[in-house]
Amino acid sequence: MSALRRHLPAVLVLGIPLAWIVLFMLVPYGILATYSFWLKKYPTFVPAFQFGNYLTLFTDPQYVLVLLRTIKISLLVCLASLLLAYPFAWFLVYRCRSAQIRTWLYMAVIAPLWISYLLRAYIWKTILGTEGVLNSFLIWAGIIETPSSIFLYNQFSMVVTLTYIFIPFMVMPIYTALEKIPANLNEASADLGLGPWRSFWRVTVPLSMPGVAAGFTLTFCLSFGDFVAPFLVGGPDGNLIANVITTQFGSALNWPLGSALSVVMLVVVLGVVSLGERVERRSAAGGF
Repeated sequence: MSALRRHLPAVLVLGIPLAWIVLFMLVPYGILATYSFWLKKYPTFVPAFQFGNYLTLFTDPQYVLVLLRTIKISLLVCLASLLLAYPFAWFLVYRCRSAQIRTWLYMAVIAPLWISYLLRAYIWKTILGTEGVLNSFLIWAGIIETPSSIFLYNQFSMVVTLTYIFIPFMVMPIYTALEKIPANLNEASADLGLGPWRSFWRVTVPLSMPGVAAGFTLTFCLSFGDFVAPFLVGGPDGNLIANVITTQFGSALNWPLGSALSVVMLVVVLGVVSLGERVERRSAAGGF
């Protein structure tokens, strides 16, 4: 009894989170994995153990195309976010001398997270639309004579929208990684004869790789699982894997195939997370 009383606080502290994880994560994942082996028989589905759903995903060109499109869009979003976030974070850490201005600029990136996700996605639908800000500006500047629809309902609009939505998740870890780099390392590289550009590539970039890896992982996973932005700005050729899963569980009523798609999606995300964690460990150990 005394031993139980002694370990009761630890059991309560660890037991409640573990119970939450088991009940709301592991159990749903187990149910999802079980459904992925079932068979669809109109109008419902029946228990079975077969790999037909997975075989369909990797042999049917439409599902392969959706998966490859989702990976491509997610990688483009990561690349665009990185190209925008890294210079911004570097400027905040190394060139912005005013702490107040640095705080305001950093908050300007983080503040959109406090706004509804749906509203942020819909804003870009308004900006890129035929009557949006972009078309109005191009007409005012004399570049085009009539509103153009090429900016909306395509993969370009999806990349722009998702980049805007998820770029804070790229800025935050990169800014944190750059801020942790000791200033005397850059000074030492200058004393050893390295110019600013070579010092940036030889010192700053390798030491900031944990932040880049974390930002890439977050941005990829979030954009890979997004289904709202493709629905609003993607158009007929903008379906991503999350949209197909929604359809399978909704109008198609094909839960086994939707579950198989979800499992494949989970495997891809876990693979990216594992790769990002490995890159972070290697860079922290001096592997880059």
